[in-house]
Amino acid sequence: MIFLFAYLVYFHYIVATSKISVMKKRRKRKSIVDFRASFPDEESAIRYYESVRWANGVVSPFDETSKVYKCKNGKYKCKNTGKYFTYRTGTFFANSKLGMRDWLYAIIMIANHKNAISSYQLADDLDIPQKTAWYMLHRIRTAMAKENNQKLSGDVEIDETFVGGKNINRHKDKKVEKCQGRSYKDKVPVFGILERGGNLFAKVVPNTQAKTLVPIVKKNVDVGSSVYTDGWSYKGLEKKYTQMSVDHGKHFYGMILVTDDGEIIEITTNRIENAWSVFKRTIKGTYIHVSKKYLQRYVDEFVFRFNTRKISKYERIELLLQYAAA
Repeated sequence: MIFLFAYLVYFHYIVATSKISVMKKRRKRKSIVDFRASFPDEESAIRYYESVRWANGVVSPFDETSKVYKCKNGKYKCKNTGKYFTYRTGTFFANSKLGMRDWLYAIIMIANHKNAISSYQLADDLDIPQKTAWYMLHRIRTAMAKENNQKLSGDVEIDETFVGGKNINRHKDKKVEKCQGRSYKDKVPVFGILERGGNLFAKVVPNTQAKTLVPIVKKNVDVGSSVYTDGWSYKGLEKKYTQMSVDHGKHFYGMILVTDDGEIIEITTNRIENAWSVFKRTIKGTYIHVSKKYLQRYVDEFVFRFNTRKISKYERIELLLQYAAA
């Protein structure tokens, strides 16, 4: 009887897993079919990109004030400098041998995925080597980085997270001692600033010392803003900012105060902590592992997704295309 029950559970699991797999394949086929219908050839992809990059008419990348002449073979000529250029000039795909259709598909996919897309999936979609797909995604992330420079103000939350350092997965000879919590001996610290209801800024940092983090806050947060921290020492903020903290070490996770004027003050860092949770799930669920060398690029991608969460997928695609040549 127990064996029969176990078999039925396993059977239902296999059926459910198969259905999910089929649904994913159908969505994938649909996205590819939709893309091919919208951009049946290389020329249609180029024309679309040009319409986004030069919405108000073609502009010379060498002299924005110059008159531009349209030439043969998709080239343009800058009158003032005498130089020729194409839609690729000044973009992150300028020297790539891949066609605009492939680049456009990759941009649409990375912009529209809820979390992220791996190089293996992109390679499968475009029928290209995984290394080529990896290169494409990293070039796109360099454009996404342009979103990670927003000036923040008002109520902002600051916090650090740490990526890496999973001792449990290592051989006992390679385990690192005392690498838990805020110890970053075997981890990479990432510092984040979140404007409540607004944008996120995040940066890979060498350490979490006040002398490293405070200048970042001063550069990216308007003077007079209210800064909410988790109790970590940010000495130097108190002169130009209103600083309020929660102390997780003492099991104090936040509180709500109401002033005599009826103003509600929420002392918490829950929002940025939730953002870090999503970031870590994305790393584990999509990429499994990222190297320290390229971690900032993955951070930039996450920030781009976060900061564009309130706009439509079409607006997100066009914004990323604009960043391609910004």
